[in-house]
Amino acid sequence: MKNRFNFVLAATALAGSVLFAACNSNSKKSSADNTAATADTLAKAGSGLTLPSGFSANVLAKNLGGTRHIAVSPQGDIFVKLGKTKDGKGILVLHENNGKAEVKNSFGDFGGTGIYIKSGYLYASSDEGVFRYKLNDKNEVIDQSKPETVVKGLISRNEHEAKAIVLDDAGNLYVNIGAYSNSCQVKDREKGSMGQPGCPILDSAGGIWQFKADKLNQTYKDGVRYATGLRNVVGLDWNKQNNQLFVMQHGRDALHDIFPDMFTTKESANLPAECMYAIKKGDNAGWPYIYFNQDINKKILSPEYGGDGKKDGDPTNKYISPAAAYPAHLAPDGLLFYTGDQFPEKYKNGAFIAFHGSWNRAPEPQAGYFVVFQPFKNGKADGKWEVFADGFSGSAENTAKGNAVRRPCGLAQGPDGSLYVTDDSKGTIYKISYKK
Repeated sequence: MKNRFNFVLAATALAGSVLFAACNSNSKKSSADNTAATADTLAKAGSGLTLPSGFSANVLAKNLGGTRHIAVSPQGDIFVKLGKTKDGKGILVLHENNGKAEVKNSFGDFGGTGIYIKSGYLYASSDEGVFRYKLNDKNEVIDQSKPETVVKGLISRNEHEAKAIVLDDAGNLYVNIGAYSNSCQVKDREKGSMGQPGCPILDSAGGIWQFKADKLNQTYKDGVRYATGLRNVVGLDWNKQNNQLFVMQHGRDALHDIFPDMFTTKESANLPAECMYAIKKGDNAGWPYIYFNQDINKKILSPEYGGDGKKDGDPTNKYISPAAAYPAHLAPDGLLFYTGDQFPEKYKNGAFIAFHGSWNRAPEPQAGYFVVFQPFKNGKADGKWEVFADGFSGSAENTAKGNAVRRPCGLAQGPDGSLYVTDDSKGTIYKISYKK
């Protein structure tokens, strides 16, 4: 089937941002139907965001720094991970009162991305490891100066270094270790350079590693390579409906730049898909040997490994297929399965995805900078995705040029069922709520 998408001007006074309307890989709706469905649901929000009717967004805090992932305690305290330390601290604790959130305190001498509350601990990641802090019965950190080291020594080579994390209900910790490469070439991102045989990067990166959540000072030898063939994952979450890990992969770049005789600039802008994968232990998603072409719903052999843009990349079906696919280069940085009761029933157990936005679609317009909703049914992606929150970039012109004012990154569900969204450009925290 063919995946189609158009640029649509959302008719709002506050944000005339360009919306990507598209079908995922298992949808057969026309692009016109998809566009209408998206545009008809958008309503103005005082925060500058556009949202479906009945929803509102409140700006809780601004200018916090590069806010990455976020966790909200049952008591409503907001823990925010900073990509880089601010005033020497990498974790902020905010308390919400009367529609605003003030910084209560900050701690942790490391930047990074991951943060998660589980079983009486706050877990947080740097680019090289994972730490945890013991919580009291109010889910407050007992001793902010003494984190325990859960995992250390993870590879970080200044490319795809973010260590996103999630925990399951069986005492396991899952850590993304992104590949320090675009497509495992002998010379990274160099025109005509072919892929390294066997891609040695996959020994220590390019996948999800599983560790014990309660064991300290673990290294690679203590963990398990849970899944491989994943170029880089920043958004991941545990789907409680089917007790399974789901991840969002950042697809490879530069098809035209590296192989200009095989791919046009337009093809390079529109391929490959950003993919959602449902992961089981031992799965292989195929990077760097294949990529997923969402237009024809097919795994294609990468040109670095003998492909020509058309060759079947998986004739023996040894690589898993995406659970859902999205337009290229939109950078999915946050994934959250919604389990609350505040939002309408259609959202229950579905997935919210924060797309950070593209930088590499030129000369085509850039795109993304929004939060989308992916419907689920019985633990599987079901039906077309839709834009849920847009306007982060500030304008349609900002979106097209890639000059977004704000870029959504982290997602969390509050105890009342509200949705929290971080922005790692200006350090804004949004709270999205629904009222009938």
